[in-house]
Amino acid sequence: MAERIFKNKIEAYLGKEAKDFNRRDLVKFVKENGIRMVNFRYAAGDGRLKTLNFIINDENYLNRILSAGERVDGSSLFRGVDAGSSDLYVMPRYRTAFINPFSEIPALDILCSFYTPEGKPFMSAPSEILRRAEEEFTKVSGCEFRTLGELEYYIIAPQDLLYPSVPQRGYHESFPFAKWEQLRTEAMCAIAEAGGRIKYGHSEVGFIRDSNKDMCQQEIEFLPVPASDSADQLAVAKWLLSGIAYRHGVTISFAPKILVGHAGSGLHVHTCLFKDGKSVMLDGQELSVPAKKIIAGYMEQAQAVTAFGNTVPTSYLRLVPHQEAPVNVCWAFRNRSALVRIPLGWLNASGMVTDANPGTEPEEVQSNQTVEFRSADGSANLHFLMAALCVAARRGFEMKDPLGFASKYFVDKNIYAKEQSSLLEHLPKLPASCWDSAEVLQKNRAAFESGNVFPPQVVDSVIAHLKSYNDKDLSERIYGNRAAIEKLVTEHLYC
Repeated sequence: MAERIFKNKIEAYLGKEAKDFNRRDLVKFVKENGIRMVNFRYAAGDGRLKTLNFIINDENYLNRILSAGERVDGSSLFRGVDAGSSDLYVMPRYRTAFINPFSEIPALDILCSFYTPEGKPFMSAPSEILRRAEEEFTKVSGCEFRTLGELEYYIIAPQDLLYPSVPQRGYHESFPFAKWEQLRTEAMCAIAEAGGRIKYGHSEVGFIRDSNKDMCQQEIEFLPVPASDSADQLAVAKWLLSGIAYRHGVTISFAPKILVGHAGSGLHVHTCLFKDGKSVMLDGQELSVPAKKIIAGYMEQAQAVTAFGNTVPTSYLRLVPHQEAPVNVCWAFRNRSALVRIPLGWLNASGMVTDANPGTEPEEVQSNQTVEFRSADGSANLHFLMAALCVAARRGFEMKDPLGFASKYFVDKNIYAKEQSSLLEHLPKLPASCWDSAEVLQKNRAAFESGNVFPPQVVDSVIAHLKSYNDKDLSERIYGNRAAIEKLVTEHLYC
C-alpha cells in the first residue's frame, strides 16, 4: 500500500490516519497545540452544516464533550419532530476532526451523528440514512459502494477588464484569463487539510459578464471514497468554499443555473464498487456485470433520484435539451449528453507513458473505472443524494434481468443527432419541475423505504418541500421573462 502523505494537520501531528483517531488522540492534540475551542458540525434535515461552539474550560470538560456529546433541539433541525419531546444528542465522530481555518481562536472542528434520548441512532438524520443505505447495499451485493463528486460553482465578483475571458470557453483555461484561480487553490488546500481527498481542480466552461459583475465557473473533483465519507467531504468543502469567498469579498454559488443560455453547475457523481479492497468495475477490458447492475438500477430510479439531487426550481432550468445536462434517461460510453456516462478508465496508461516519455519503464496502473451519474446539482441534500444513488444501485442487484433491462437504455451516439430522433421518442424523460419530481418519488417511494433506509416521514417531508414551490410548468410560464428568471435565480443563489 502506498504511504499516505498527510494533509490534515491533526494526522500529521499524531502520525496516524484520521480513521484511527480516538478520544485520547484529540485530547492530546488540543492540549499540545493551544486549541481553545471545539466546534461540533452536523448536517440537519435541510442538508446544511450546523454549528455548536464549545470553549474548552479544562481537560475534564473536553473529555466530557468528546465522550458524551451534547443535546440539541431536534424540532428546530428536522421537520416532523415534536417540539414537546424534541431533545436529540449529537455525538462527535473522531475520524472527521480538522483545524478550523477561519477561527481567530484556535479551534478544532468535528462532524457529528444524531442519537435519540434512548441513545439509538436517529433514523431521520441524513448521515444515518446514508449509513443504512450503504449497509443494505453491501448486504445485497457483497461490495462496498464508493462515490466521488464533481463540485461545480460560480465565483461572482466585480468586473475585471484585464485579460478578458470568453463566454462558454473557460474549460481548463489558465490564469490570468481564468480569474480566481488563487481562490480555488486556497480552497483545495483547506479542503485537503480538513480531510477531503481531492483529485484535481480547474476552471470550467462557464464565464458570464453581466452588468458590473463577472461570473467565473470552477470545479473541484474528489477521489472515490466510501459514500458516507464522500458526502461529509462535499459538505465540508461547500462550507469552506463559501467561507473563503466571504473572506475575499466575493460570492460563491452552487446554484444549478445563474443565467439562461449559459452553462449551469451540476454535481456529477461517479460511483464504483470495491470488494476486498479492489475495484470490481471491469472484467478484463469490458464493463463488469456488477457495473452494469449499477447502471440498471440508475435507469430504473433516475427520475425519482431528482427528488434528492435537484431540489430547487432553478434545477430544472439546467435540465433542458441540447445541453450537456441530461434530459433523457439513458446511458452511454463517454457521451456527455447521456444521463449516465461511462468515462475513460485508464486501460492503456502504460502504453501512453512510454510513448510520451521514451525510455521509461512501463508501470502497471490500476484502472479507475467509474459510472457517472450526471443529473444532480449543488442544491442536493448531499447525504440524501448519496443514499438515493446507493438505493438505486442496490435495485440493480435485486432485479431479475438487470443486464437486459440496462440494454434497453443504451445509446451509442449523441442522442440529439438527427439519426437518433426516433430513439428520443421512446426514452423516458427526467422530471421538468420540483413538483413533477415529487410526484415520481411518491410513486417510487417503496424502493427508497425498503430495507428501512428512508423513513416514511422523511420521504413525506421531501415530497412536501418540493411541492411547496408550486413550480409545475414554471419553465414554460417564465420562458423569455428575464425579470422573472432573475428573481428566481436570486432566490436560490445560495442553495
